[in-house]
Amino acid sequence: MRILVVEDETAIAQGLKFNFEQEGFEVILAGDGTAALDQFQASTPPVDLVLLDLMLPGMSGYETCRELRKLDAHVPILVLSARQLSEDKALAFDAGTDQYITKPFHLPELLSRVRNLLKRGETIRDLTAESESPVSDQYHFGIVEIDFSKFELTVNGRTHSLTTMELQLLKYFIENEGAVLSRSQILKDVWEESADISTRSIDNFVSRLRKLIEDDSATPRHILSVRGTGYRFLATP
Repeated sequence: MRILVVEDETAIAQGLKFNFEQEGFEVILAGDGTAALDQFQASTPPVDLVLLDLMLPGMSGYETCRELRKLDAHVPILVLSARQLSEDKALAFDAGTDQYITKPFHLPELLSRVRNLLKRGETIRDLTAESESPVSDQYHFGIVEIDFSKFELTVNGRTHSLTTMELQLLKYFIENEGAVLSRSQILKDVWEESADISTRSIDNFVSRLRKLIEDDSATPRHILSVRGTGYRFLATP
């Protein structure tokens, strides 16, 4: 497995490289956003996961994340940053990151999170092939068409690429259509862990999905809020 570490502080970057290599990973280092994009595009074999700092010289981590998403909608991106405000996390999730860890961090937790993201990145593509799943590769509701095998969502003829976690969350809603899903249940079933992925973060992901599938995200008809609890998905309002 190949990891791209985007970190401008040399000591941190080298420390991460050493520890990841001890765990059997191959590591590429980039000290800024431009170098990260160049490394990502040139990597053979492809990068399996990006570990991204937000406070980078030149191009910010947020912009770097958005540009990476243009290149690959599915590669797991884990932000590792000293920024701890909820607004910073919200911006990172809006830019397309999958998970967020604040500095200082504990190495065992970081390694666990990386393994989890890599595993989920491998298995999400297999979910559509499971015979017990009620959702096929192609799913349609309202004006929305979803191709789970291609990680694509089409609305009114316009196609959008979904990240791994966006796809998994949307699939979870569809598989549990009509049921009231608490934020804690969504957190447990979709992410299978809680550190730094809070109920507020779930709201950010839902907001992004609503912007894609709802005629008016301010008055949603498909992903409904249940006050004090969580959400309820309806294919037919």
